[in-house]
Amino acid sequence: MNRQIDNKIPSFLKPFLWSYDLSRLDLAKHKKIIIKNILDYGTEEATNWLKKNYSERDIKEAIQQTTRTEWSKKSINLWSFIYNVQPKETRF
Repeated sequence: MNRQIDNKIPSFLKPFLWSYDLSRLDLAKHKKIIIKNILDYGTEEATNWLKKNYSERDIKEAIQQTTRTEWSKKSINLWSFIYNVQPKETRF
């Protein structure tokens, strides 16, 4: 469940979503992209923001709906351990 009311992504997250126009990203519609990029590249401040704006279920689903090759090895090992979920091995 999306908890943020204004649906705006703060500018301090731009380095982790560098290939996206923040003004066009929607917190609900693009949650998988936002969650994955922040978990993979984000700072502690960014991941704290993520946890305040997305439920644990949203985060787990985003991890499970991506493939292992979309992540850096260290990031996916860490987040898989923390959330006790695994990404897909392949796209198919």
